[in-house]
This record gives sequence, C-alpha cells and structure tokens, in this order.
Amino acid sequence: MNLRTYAPLILFFLISVVQLTAQQTYSIKGVVKDNLSGEPLPFVNVIIWNSLNGSVTAEDGSFTIQGVPPGSYRLQASFIGYKPFVTAEFRVVKSDVFVGIEMEESSQNLQEVNVVATPFRKTAESPLGLRVIGFKEIEKSAGGNRDISRVVQSFPGVASTAAFRNDIIVRGGGPSENRFFLDGVEIPNINHFSTQGASGGPVGIINPDFIREVNFYAAAFPAARGNALSSVLDFKLQDGNQEKSSARAVVGASEVAFSANGPLGKKTTYLVSVRRSYLQFLFKAIGLPFLPTYTDAQFKIKHQIDKQNEISFIGLGALDDMKLNTGMKDMSDENKYILEYLPVVKQKTYTLGAVYKHFAGHNMYSLIASSSYMNNKNLKYKDNIEEPERLSLDYNSGESEFKLRSENLFRLPYIQLAVGGNVEYIKYTNESYQKIFTDRPFIQEYNTSLGLTKWGVFATATYESYNERFTASLGLRTDANNYSTKMNNMVDQLSPRLSLSYRFYKDFYVNGNIGRFFELPAYTSMGFKDNQGEYINKVNGLQYIRSDQAGIGLEFRPKSYLKFTAEGFYKHYDRYPMSLTDSIPLASKGADYGVLGNEAVQSIATGRAYGLELMGRWYNYKGLTFIASSTLVRSEFKDGRNTNRYLPSSWDNKHLFTFSGTYSLPRNWDVGAKFRYVGGAPYTPYDLEKSSLVEAWDAKGNLYYDYSRFNSGRLKSFTQLDIRIDKSYSFKKWMLGLYLDIQNALNSTYNQPDVYIKTGKIMNPEAPVSQQRYELKPVKRTSGTLLPSIGIMIDF
Repeated sequence: MNLRTYAPLILFFLISVVQLTAQQTYSIKGVVKDNLSGEPLPFVNVIIWNSLNGSVTAEDGSFTIQGVPPGSYRLQASFIGYKPFVTAEFRVVKSDVFVGIEMEESSQNLQEVNVVATPFRKTAESPLGLRVIGFKEIEKSAGGNRDISRVVQSFPGVASTAAFRNDIIVRGGGPSENRFFLDGVEIPNINHFSTQGASGGPVGIINPDFIREVNFYAAAFPAARGNALSSVLDFKLQDGNQEKSSARAVVGASEVAFSANGPLGKKTTYLVSVRRSYLQFLFKAIGLPFLPTYTDAQFKIKHQIDKQNEISFIGLGALDDMKLNTGMKDMSDENKYILEYLPVVKQKTYTLGAVYKHFAGHNMYSLIASSSYMNNKNLKYKDNIEEPERLSLDYNSGESEFKLRSENLFRLPYIQLAVGGNVEYIKYTNESYQKIFTDRPFIQEYNTSLGLTKWGVFATATYESYNERFTASLGLRTDANNYSTKMNNMVDQLSPRLSLSYRFYKDFYVNGNIGRFFELPAYTSMGFKDNQGEYINKVNGLQYIRSDQAGIGLEFRPKSYLKFTAEGFYKHYDRYPMSLTDSIPLASKGADYGVLGNEAVQSIATGRAYGLELMGRWYNYKGLTFIASSTLVRSEFKDGRNTNRYLPSSWDNKHLFTFSGTYSLPRNWDVGAKFRYVGGAPYTPYDLEKSSLVEAWDAKGNLYYDYSRFNSGRLKSFTQLDIRIDKSYSFKKWMLGLYLDIQNALNSTYNQPDVYIKTGKIMNPEAPVSQQRYELKPVKRTSGTLLPSIGIMIDF
C-alpha cells in the first residue's frame, strides 16, 4: 500500500494527541407521563441506568439529574403500579438534554413482584424475532458506516450480499419482503439508488443522528404493520431539544452532513438535516466503474397542542445521480464487464407525513397521513455511446402513494386491545423501451398509468397474567385492493396470528408465534403491460403473496444487561410470482441495480425457509456492548419446470456467524470490531451458447443465465473483519469526535463466478446476422479490499 492508504490513519492519530480542556458536566431534564392518558406521574424514581445518580419526579412529573459528564446514557424509571422502564440510549454532548418518558400501567401490584428493568424489550405481540437497536450501536458499529442496513447484519438470521450493497436478507427471504416505518409513517425504501420493487442500494437515506432506536422485527410482525414477509424496521426518531438549540457537522466516510435541533417555541421542537455525498470520489479512487452522487434531507417538527394532544410532521427526501466511470485508464476486464450492462441511474424519492396522537385516559388514538413519491430513470446505450440507434434501455417509472391509517389502543384490566384500519391510493406510471432477446430480438415498449385503491383493517388483543409470567396475543389483519377480482375480497387475505410467552423458571422463558402473512406484489409487476397494452399479469391472475410462519424460542436473562436466545423458525411461501420468461420465482431476484418484477409473471411459485438462530447479547455494562450470533438457515423454492423438486434460492447461505462489539475506554476512547462469516451463496451458471450471439449480447450487453441449471453452483464462504476506533473531546461550548474505520482489515477476497466480456471480434462474420457470434473472453471476478476511512463530528 502507498502513503495515500495510510494517510487517514496518520491524520487520525495526529489529531488525537492534542491536549484539550477539562471535561464539563451537564444536566438531564425530563418529564414522566402515563403512555395512554398523557397525565404526568409524580414521585417516580428516575436514575441513570446501572448507576446510583438519579432523581424523583415532582408533582408535574418533571425531574433533573445533575453532574452528568458527556457520554451515552439510558434512564431507568420505576413506580408502583407501572412497569419498570428503560429508555432508549441518548447522548449528552455540550448542553443539558431533555428526555420524555412514557410509562405503561401494569395489571398487577408490583410491590409484590421483583420485575427487573432491562433495555432488552419484547412485547406480548412479538415475543420472539424482535431486536431493539440503540443509536450507539448504529453510530459506532465497526464497518457500519453509520448505516442501519449494515448494522442489522450483526443480528441472527440476516445475510448480506456483495460489497457496496445494502440489501436486507432476513431468514432466507428476498430483499423485497421488508417494510420500513419512521415514527409510524411508512416509507417506501431506506436506501439511495434503491432497486425498484425491492429494498437494497449502496447507502442509506436516513440520517443516524435522528434515530433514537430501531425496533427490528424478524418475525411475529405486529398486525398494525402489514405487507411484510421477512422483516419490519420501525425507526423511532428523537425529539428536538426543548431547552436549547444545537447543531452537528459530520464529515464521514461517504458524505458531509449538517443537522440542527432545538425549540421553536414553548410547545414546539424541530430536527433538520442535510447530507451531500462525495462517494463518487471514493469510488473513483478505488477504481469502481460507477460514480454515485446523492443528496438527502430530513426533518421532524413536533408540537404539543395540549396535555392530551400532540402532532408531528416528518419529511424525508433524496436525489440520486449515478454516472458511469467510462474514462478510467488501464480499465480492468471486470470493470469493462460492468460498464457493458450497467445503466445510468437517476432517482428522486420523498415521503411527507403527519402523526396526530390523542391521549384519553385508558385510550390512545393515532392518525397517520402520508404522501410518498419515487421516480426511477434508467438509461443505457450500446457500448455507452449515446446515439439514438444504440439505445437499448429507456426506463422512466413513478410510484405515488397517499396513505391514511388509524390506530386505537385501549387499556383494560389484564387485556390491551388495539384496533385500526388504513386506506391508500396508489398511482403507478411507466414509460418503458427495452431491447430484449429470448429466442430472437424484439422491442418491449409500453406506457402504463395505473390507479389503485387499497384498504385494510386489523385488531389485536394482548393478555398479561399476574406477575407477567404468561403473556398471549391474538391478532387478525386483512387487506384488499381494486386491482382485480383476485385481490378485492378481504376474506382471501385473512391474516391471523398468535403469540405466547411463558416464564417457566426464574429468568427462563419459552416464546412462540404462528401466523399467516400477506404481501402485495410489486407495482412493477401489477403495472406491467405487453406490447398490445394489456395488463398481462392481471390476465395471468396475479395475487397477494402468502407466507405461513411459525417459530419457537428459549430466552434466558441472567442479568439486566445480558440475554441469550435460541429461536427456530419455519416459513412456507405460496402464490409467489414466477417469471414466465425463465421459470424462476421473483423471490430469488432483486439484489442488483435496476428493477424487480417488470416482466410477465404468474402467482404459482412455492417455497420454504427454515433454520435455527442463536444469540448472546451484552448491553453496555462496564463499558462493553457485544452481539454474538450464529444462524443455520435453508431457503428453497420449487423448480418451475419440476414442481416436485426443491432448489436452493439465491439466499440459501446455510450458515451465518457474526461477532460485533464495542468497548469504552477511559478518556472518551471507544474501540469496536465486527467479524462476519457468510456461507457460500448458490449461483446459476451462464448460457455461453446464447450469450455469444451478437443479437443477444447487443440487446442486453450482458451474459444470459442457463436457468435449466438454476442455482446448481455454490460460491465459497467469505469472512470479513472490520475495526473502528472513536475518540471524543469536550470543550466548553462544543465537542469534537473523531473516528477511524477500517473495513475488511484482513484484506479478505470474495470470489464470484467467472464472467465473460466480448472482445469486439465476430467469429463468423460471413454467417447470417441471427447466427453471428462474438468472441468472448473469460474474466476472473473477486471483490473485497482493505478500506480505511476517517470521520469528523463537531457538536456545537
């Protein structure tokens, strides 16, 4: 490696030796309320978790904890008649902070029961498959680049794909099976340059500075969160500081960012951020063939109307522009291969939402309204020469969503009831021109303007026994839409689910869940037309995807900061869209740039995923936080040509192992590491006979798979070690944070299937055009390189 490689390390340690001023101390202020009535709770004991420093709330529910040095903290609240509560983690940086605490009334007298407060939360509705992720795990995760999509890879059941992608693969399910919520507002995707119809991209949209915590559901999805088969990520945002305005500037591994928060009045707070990437410079420096540039912005405004009513306004938007790096000198054959097929991508996306909450004694009512939009443009010319006759792809699609959802939560003796419903209007447009080759070349060209109305209702009843030894949750959800007679009957999408949890000995629990879940196929499939203008997939009887799922697990909590779990799961898929072109279920697609589902399909694929997850989690005790997880998983779908045979899906990694941890040292140093082992993924060999045809290659600019040998090969497993070092300095009126992140510290390589590029030579120029073939040259493909980067954070 040259000096440029070591420069970030040298700069980091030169800065870190600077001597700075003595450490300041601050106060933590806040108020404790009942979570349903909104009434302040007096005489609540509030302490810093795992410490003796604390306070007791006054008559108005307020409290103050003084003498707190800068750092990351949680608060623990306890009060007779209420469940003990541990808050999400938060930062004390350069000024006093305000923390709101909402406590849930218990169905028992807690004077007689020893219930331990812990940051490991589970609900009666989701007793297994739920992981709560704090902001510190996001901010200081080694190799995570402050990106939640990469941080969740530390948890059991979550696989990863090739480098520079954020596809979320959970328990053997495809990347299109995940749903995302931001303070209750559903957002269509969380990544820049996302794959339309799926979830992945190279980098996240959400600014981690705003995140309070994330509820990551890998199973037992709440009935209020529909349309998910593999996971739900429910982001909880911070509120702006009620005491004083503050700001943060960040120069990270891939972007520069600025965020600010504070009061807009006595009852109103704000959060706002803007980020701009310089990822294109990094990609150009390491010789990648694509140069992505992105900008995103985010805000939250919260207004306390009165003691019983509040409203929040949330916004998130992104502009993406990916160019091709065609001007590289000494271009590698691998980069030539990528540039041959990769289109120019431009995307716009935004979500605007409002969340109104009304607290009324033993009832809380929520109304969520939102509008989302995504525009996806892909453009490709043969040999990247922009001449009209060389155009092979001109794709311009838009998805507009207008959503209204109502949720009502009732607290009754021993039982809690949640009911609600939603109505949505969707507008999907597509102007598509594409050269295609099957057994001959042809042009696929159509124009879609599809209007769609969706609706759904849900209800959940949860029960907690005396001393919380036994909990049960029974839920029901159903959805429908006016796309076709195959989807407009709510009875066809009845989605029951049952969850149980029992503490059978001291701190040992057995948890279980069984349910049926539905997901609407991608709009790209619903709006696909043939060249005659027919909604071909409506004619083909496209239906909701169905998945029957069951899980059982053991849980052991020997300490408030330590938990061990073992969970087994089984998922059966039915009515999955099957490609009529290649007889492959869409469940095995979606982890590449472009579009998923824009083809003729039929709802006939069936599959299954099953496995065992083991996890040990130690949370922020004596400076240590870590997750150790191991997963055995199989993911299979029946062969479209032989319905009696199961074949591995593209996510059948068999074994996953991750260790991820951070340790806080004296003088505000933190060190972290993540080691990851991912079993080899299946792959489909290429059809060189078809690929070498001039008409076939010119239509696609890429190789064609031999789907008669679908996933018959398997790659080798790969490992990766990431290391991170953080250091912060506290001044009187500002704070400086520095980090060094080394991704793939062992410089491990990941071998991918060999590919081929055309040499430009036609081997039989005398033959008819339909029989002419390019000479193809084999290319070895590997990924993985040591990548050091530094980050600078300034709070003021």
